Order: sequence, then structure tokens, then C-alpha cells
Amino acid sequence: MAVRVLGIDPGLTRCGVGVVDVAPNRTATLVDVTVLRSSPDLPLEQRLLLLSRGLEEMMDRHKPAFVAIERVFAQHNVRTVMGTAQISGVALLLAAQRGLTVTLHTPSEVKAAITGYGSADKAQVGAMVARVLGLSEVPKPADAADALALAICHAWRTGASGGTLPTAAGAVGGALTPCPGCVARRGARRGGVGGAP
Repeated sequence: MAVRVLGIDPGLTRCGVGVVDVAPNRTATLVDVTVLRSSPDLPLEQRLLLLSRGLEEMMDRHKPAFVAIERVFAQHNVRTVMGTAQISGVALLLAAQRGLTVTLHTPSEVKAAITGYGSADKAQVGAMVARVLGLSEVPKPADAADALALAICHAWRTGASGGTLPTAAGAVGGALTPCPGCVARRGARRGGVGGAP
């Protein structure tokens, strides 16, 4: 049975929200994706209220089993970090009010899970999200693709969708394979077969 995960790419101006169903065999299906927006001209409390209503609507309509949020990390722009942290707090509260389990994932964890490379750029992440979901084009803007990547990452990294998660051959501690086919692609890039990490 597939598990439904709602991913949130938090931002005060643009907040990506993506919902996917992930089967035990790690096949992911797009349910919905949107980018919630708030104008920088509004007072902060009105921006948070506007975004919270959009998040509530997505949570209540799609009834996810899990919520995945991008972990806030230090940036040079304190104002951006504050806005991201504020909307992340709102999302955490809304999920807790609904009894939903929330997991925070770093950008590099998401990139590694989706592309097999923790330093992948946004174009690579978007392309893999489209490929994994069987979409003809990359979801736009990037906040939409990032939210979907978070949801897929959560199901794959945590085993939330059930089934047996593959492990990298010979990996110490049974590390998870980032995505179907990633081990083979890593090996091809390094000139090997199957690819050691």
C-alpha cells in the first residue's frame, strides 16, 4: 500500500508544497503540487497567516501520513533564514495539530536521495523529480520541484512506504541506496560497474 507524503520547501515569499504517493517498491506518483506566495509588501503576520491557510488546505485536502520539511540551514542572508524559519515553524505547528509525523531533511540529504549526489544543482534535482514521477517536464518554479523532492526523499530515506529498502552493496551499516539506479550511475561516472560509494 502506498504512503502519502507532503513535502514543504519553506519560504516566506514562495513556499513549495508537493504531495506524492510512494509504493513499497519506491515508485512515486504525483498527487498535487503548488507554490504558495505572499507579497513582501504585507506585514509579516499577514504573510504567515496567508501561507498557513494554504498549508492547512493542502494538509486537510490530501491527508498525508507524513510531512517532510527542508531543514533551515545557516546562510549569509539572515533575513532569508528568519523568513524560512518562521514559515517552517508554522508548518510544524499545523502538522502537530493534525497528529502528523514531521521529519526535517537537509538540502544535501534531499539531493543525494533524488540524484545520488549531495551537491547536485537545482536543474539536476528537477530533472530527476520529473523522471521519478514520470512527468513530461520539470515542475516549475524550482520551489515546486524541491517540495516534491522532499516528499520523495522522505519516503525513500525513512522506508515510510514499507517494503524492503535496497542497500548499497557492501555498505557498512546498510546505508540506503539514494534512488533506483543511482548506484549504477555512480559506478558509470567513476568508470566502474555497480559503483562503490
